[in-house]
Amino acid sequence: MGGLGDMAEKASDAGIEKAGDAVEDRTGGKGAGQIDKAEDAADQRIGGE
Repeated sequence: MGGLGDMAEKASDAGIEKAGDAVEDRTGGKGAGQIDKAEDAADQRIGGE
């Protein structure tokens, strides 16, 4: 995949990561492992990688 597909994948990855970081900040890092799993699951559903 190239061009727009790569850009969309990078944008979705960045958004998911930013959201996960915000949750970790709000919870003081509690449940970081679960948050990381949720990020991975969201990336699979949205980005497919």
